[in-house]
Amino acid sequence: MKTDINTSKNFIFKRFHRYRRNQKVRDAFAEITLSKDDLILPIFVTSGSNVSFEIKQMPGIYQMSPDRVIDYLNELIDYGLMHIILFGIPDSKDEIGKESYNASGPVPTAIRAIKDQFGSDLLVYADVCLCGYTSHGHCGIVTQDGLLDNDASLVHHSKTAVVYANAGADWVAPSGMLDGRVYAIRTALDDHGHHNVGILSYSAKFASNYYGPFRQAVETSLLFGDRKTYQIDYRTKRQPLGEINEDIRQGADAIMVKPALTYLDIISKAKEMVDVPIYAYNVSGEYALVKFGAKKGNFDERNLVLENLTAIKRAGANQILTYHTQDILKMGWL
Repeated sequence: MKTDINTSKNFIFKRFHRYRRNQKVRDAFAEITLSKDDLILPIFVTSGSNVSFEIKQMPGIYQMSPDRVIDYLNELIDYGLMHIILFGIPDSKDEIGKESYNASGPVPTAIRAIKDQFGSDLLVYADVCLCGYTSHGHCGIVTQDGLLDNDASLVHHSKTAVVYANAGADWVAPSGMLDGRVYAIRTALDDHGHHNVGILSYSAKFASNYYGPFRQAVETSLLFGDRKTYQIDYRTKRQPLGEINEDIRQGADAIMVKPALTYLDIISKAKEMVDVPIYAYNVSGEYALVKFGAKKGNFDERNLVLENLTAIKRAGANQILTYHTQDILKMGWL
């Protein structure tokens, strides 16, 4: 049926629907493409053998012993997995987190096994932080007044990074938000001959409410205080950009924004500002919201996951750490 349009004969409006009329047209004009290469899968490693324990608040994600990690990776590599990052759950914890640099701990043991099995086919990152190793749950040594002893903690973070590099990690990823951590770790790595091991610094890590399920995964909880004295206040915008510049000045090879979805503006600003790769962490709380919401039938899981991750990449992230990686690969969502 013909419809009269009350417009001037001299005016022609743009028909944007021409770019959207079917899937092939939409694909042709898509400006952002998400690929398997963009994804890094976080893995939680515990000690022992034949251990595989599902994390209640993170459906489909497990604590695994190194041998089970190998079995798990064998399957995912066949689906195109290329990058992983490891987090450890030690047998014991103490006030200074010394198990973090135990060369026989779960993360170094897993790195050696992974490199023996897969060599350079899999890029291995190792998270460097003490929160999962300290009895009090903070990311370093604390003083009597409950504050983080930044400089004393740097020593332990540096030892941990060297142990992971010795085991074969390609990259270490300091996440404790200690001042000077990149310089301290770079110096330690170079002193031990690990000039080619990269540093991915969690430069813009916010004191976020979205980390809850992760803390269950690594079995850490705070005995006192909170992490707001060293993680970034989410009400700030210039501070994280300053931290990013400082970490690059100290020698960071890449920087991280965490969490991702609620800090897309920071990712975008960082993209405009720096020339190193930008990583973003699609964190445990973001993952859990999608998983439990989809289970309730509130939305289609595949479509929401791809929308979320595309938004992160559109903001400027080069690489995305996400627990959705295994579903994307195994279910052929890309």
